[in-house]
Amino acid sequence: MAQRILLVDDHEVVRLGIKALLARYEQFQVVAEAGSAQQAIDNVARYRPEVVVMDIRLPGKSGIEATREIVKQFPNTKVIMLTSYAEDELLFEAIAAGASGYVLKQIGSGELVRALETIARGESLVDPMLMQKVFERVRESSRKAEDESFAALTNQELKILALVAEGKTNKEIGRVVSLSEKTVRNYVSSILSKLHLATRSEAAAYAVRHHVQDHLPTT
Repeated sequence: MAQRILLVDDHEVVRLGIKALLARYEQFQVVAEAGSAQQAIDNVARYRPEVVVMDIRLPGKSGIEATREIVKQFPNTKVIMLTSYAEDELLFEAIAAGASGYVLKQIGSGELVRALETIARGESLVDPMLMQKVFERVRESSRKAEDESFAALTNQELKILALVAEGKTNKEIGRVVSLSEKTVRNYVSSILSKLHLATRSEAAAYAVRHHVQDHLPTT
């Protein structure tokens, strides 16, 4: 059964070009076109396409705004962004809005067909030229999350938490950091409170999971 496609671009010549391309493939059927975000939303409601090929830059609402509304109202409809823009923020805004794919208009006809087949299968796709940016953003977010994991702790508390993660008792920790067992106990209580944890074992697991060793003071 042919996949029903809606083409959204404010340039008619672009829509005509993509439509002519897809007409050569029996697995696709262009059921409607739209030149604006609102037309796109209205046509999804009317024709219920499986896939929407969406331009980002549209008059009035952007393609990203249209995508957000379409995905919310019609969760079975997949949206692939086809755009001339390789800007980081547009890429991540589109993904956050619910787009299943993001490819550049410089893509070859064969690659576009394969991209549409991928999206139609329910998979996600990002243009290979942009994948490095995705990985960089993920790594950056991961580093930021880890930094924030221990932001409330003092250097001394970080050291003690690392020793807790090693399985040391309060008495053993006291010997390492030159503190009394009672003082160490107080530090551990403070750590649990700041991290919103209930037990020592939870603190140890938290420390390992967030790589506490990488956050220890160097002096």
